[in-house]
Amino acid sequence: MPLENLFALATFALVTSISPGPSNVMLMTSGANFGFARTLPQVLGITVGFTSLLLGVGLGLGALFQAWPALSTGLKIIGAAYLLYLAWRIALSRSIAPGKGASARPLSIMESALFQWVNPKAWIVALAAVAVYMDAAAPWASLAWLCAVFALVNLPAVSVWAGFGVALRGFLAHPGRLKVFNIAMGALLAATLWPMLR
Repeated sequence: MPLENLFALATFALVTSISPGPSNVMLMTSGANFGFARTLPQVLGITVGFTSLLLGVGLGLGALFQAWPALSTGLKIIGAAYLLYLAWRIALSRSIAPGKGASARPLSIMESALFQWVNPKAWIVALAAVAVYMDAAAPWASLAWLCAVFALVNLPAVSVWAGFGVALRGFLAHPGRLKVFNIAMGALLAATLWPMLR
């Protein structure tokens, strides 16, 4: 891949990875409630999940959904339902210190990886990345570059959101502020469905 294309791809990956979206809202909430170390599996899951989604789109899943729109609609419905479930779970979370809210926990690697497959922002980014940066003359090499660049850029970019949450922990140590924060983050996560429903 030419250097100028690589730079453009890395910039695209950074902007799309660090901009607000469902996964980043969940990471900030998890960082605030559980700390960075307990949120790290969720960070890794997002990177693994998005990279696998990008690979799937590059291998032709986007064309499959265009051929059978019902599959795309079904995925949107499943994704919306799961996103609302996660928003509800976040809104009800009340754990910020070890030992409190023992049943509360951040998403696992597998849960956050699978979420990328129903995350509307992830699909939009993956489809755009493949459409713009995949070279028809060298599809395998360009897809490998796409996946590698996104994996390398996505991991630190989404970690920033978990860090934002951790930075808020002192402020959110008061139960009332934590409750308001979690309800607001749950509502914000639910609001990320708006682009998908238009």
